[in-house]
Amino acid sequence: MKILVSGAGVAGLCAGIDLARAGHEVEVVERSNHLRVNGSPIDVRGEALDTAERMGILDAVRERRITMTERTTFVDRSGAPVASLAVQEINETDDDVELPREDLMDVLRQALPEQVDLRFEESIATLVDDGDRVAVTFTSGRAASYDVVVGADGVHSAVRRLVFGPEERFTEPLGVYVAIGAAPSHAASGDARVTEILNLPGRFAGVARYRDEALAIFEFRSDPIDHDHHDLAAQRRILAEAFAGVEDWKVPELIEAARHDPELYFDAIAQIHLPSWHRGRVVLIGDAAHCATPMAGRGTSLALLGAWLLADELGRHGDDLEAAFTAYERRQRPHATAAQEFARGGADLVVPASWEAIEARNARLRAAQPL
Repeated sequence: MKILVSGAGVAGLCAGIDLARAGHEVEVVERSNHLRVNGSPIDVRGEALDTAERMGILDAVRERRITMTERTTFVDRSGAPVASLAVQEINETDDDVELPREDLMDVLRQALPEQVDLRFEESIATLVDDGDRVAVTFTSGRAASYDVVVGADGVHSAVRRLVFGPEERFTEPLGVYVAIGAAPSHAASGDARVTEILNLPGRFAGVARYRDEALAIFEFRSDPIDHDHHDLAAQRRILAEAFAGVEDWKVPELIEAARHDPELYFDAIAQIHLPSWHRGRVVLIGDAAHCATPMAGRGTSLALLGAWLLADELGRHGDDLEAAFTAYERRQRPHATAAQEFARGGADLVVPASWEAIEARNARLRAAQPL
């Protein structure tokens, strides 16, 4: 079959790899002019480790392992350590692998078969499914038709909007925003083994370190904020306002550095809930289908597993797309549901709402893993 994959993130590249290896003619389009490598390191967990092994990339993933998150230390307003994150709070098993996002994207890009047509600065403008084919027009003006369209274009999926309806219909905000940007250049010279986080009621600011890299990371509780998620100036303003007046620890310099990062990542932490992930010849995978939020730490694993299951079921059912998509959903949905449930306690762990809640969290962590 001729298959279009929208989005060249983890889910999209995995779909390109798995579907092309299964013999399909695959095109992957990405609205950006490059693969997205910014953001915090990510995790490959649970059944996704078996998926990575079946894809032939597990050894490469393990070779790039880091231990950033499991070496997280919470500090007080002067920077003194007050608690450490217990590994059991975040990992499913001792085999879980954390690695830099840019490393995983490099591994996937190298594994992408040569016959896959990867196109940057291209995105879907319209699509019409007539039952036999999906006619697609692109923002470039190009037009083509496909047997299947796979929406792997993230939490703000254009494919989902075009086929299923407005984003707000399927979005459940968890009341927290996240921002990740470059830390000041000298921040990487600290203890490379330690990620430091300062909590204030309903907010945190931190430095995440791995190898010779350092990221400024922030989360804050808030009701929904009306803004264009493509508007970098608005994102910078919102981040600065969230931490206005905070002079503690390294917060002012972290905010300043992040605000000047042209690759600043900023978004609401929100889950996606749909009763079905497919309609006609269009199917969703990854965050487009079932975003669990970064608080789950399982989005990458769901992307690897979901792309594999989709390719597997298409192989089992051939031209019976309804049967293939239904079977893919049946196998993937329990994993997505579990990840979304896990994420619901994330805010209380990383952004407690009050000083009392911060101290209770710290006391619990100290009891589990004394400093």
